Amino acid sequence: MFDSQFMALPGITPQEYSYLQTATNGLSEQQLRTFLMIYSGKRKNPSDMLLFCIIGLFLLPGLQRFIIGQIGMGILYLFTIGLCFIGSIVDIINHKELAFEHNQRMVFESLQMVRMGNFQ
Repeated sequence: MFDSQFMALPGITPQEYSYLQTATNGLSEQQLRTFLMIYSGKRKNPSDMLLFCIIGLFLLPGLQRFIIGQIGMGILYLFTIGLCFIGSIVDIINHKELAFEHNQRMVFESLQMVRMGNFQ
């Protein structure tokens, strides 16, 4: 019903689009607008995640993990030089999955905020 608003999110994948449709089913138009406002500030674009992974490989190991809130893994990558570069290379290959998993958590958090009314 309000699906076209999801298409305004930069770099949205079909998988994320489908997940958002399912997760926001039953929200009113005002709740959906509030959800999109909150979610768009928290989500990570897969293209940006690829950039963070490349920077993590060459300049600052673990950057991509710090960005998505996995502080422990970020510290591990930092001290092991991206798990001897292997972990950083795997993250480059799986950058879309990293972004999607992070975005799933942000959908849940954003929905909780909208449903509880704690969005100010």
